[in-house]
Amino acid sequence: MLNIRHETPADYQTVEDMTRAAFYNLYEPGCVEHYLVHTMRQHPDFIPELDDVLTLDGKIIGNVMYTKAKLVNDAGDEKGILTFGPLSIAPAFQRKGYGKQLLEYSFKQARQLGYETIVIFGSPMNYVGRGFQKFKVSLPNGQYPAAMMVKELKVGGLGGQHWRYYDSPVMAVSEAAAQKYDATLAPLTKRHQPSQEEFYIISHAMLGDN
Repeated sequence: MLNIRHETPADYQTVEDMTRAAFYNLYEPGCVEHYLVHTMRQHPDFIPELDDVLTLDGKIIGNVMYTKAKLVNDAGDEKGILTFGPLSIAPAFQRKGYGKQLLEYSFKQARQLGYETIVIFGSPMNYVGRGFQKFKVSLPNGQYPAAMMVKELKVGGLGGQHWRYYDSPVMAVSEAAAQKYDATLAPLTKRHQPSQEEFYIISHAMLGDN
């Protein structure tokens, strides 16, 4: 039986181990996502109300976490928004629709909490089907990364304006600290694989001015 509930302290290690297994060697040899999970929960921008685990017959097979971020328009007005990640599904359960169910549930929760917008970085083919689009939302320097996508939880909430996106400082993961933490865990083999090249290309691609 499937169930979605909030993460509890008793789940922490299971979620971190699952995140590590889900991301290891996916975007780079090794990964940092489990370290982000390890540190994110203590940060003031972390939103416990949107920290959910997906269980199947009582076993955790998925997790999603949200943090606060903000948009600033050309007039200097700020809008508090959300970003999520990591979104982790245990390797044996990937590509079976579990991530979609977890996200849709979290979107409903976010609306109930009064949030209007989510901005993420990821592969468009994974998120366009979840309602993410390209709006007039850029990086602080005015660039539009191909991997940056926006979902309006409240239609028209961005008002057709140009906004600049600022994420939480917790997202600035120290590679050195992440590697030091990873070295304390059971060893996994780092290797190169094609998904890393794909990630490099999409993460460095920039679109024209919207």
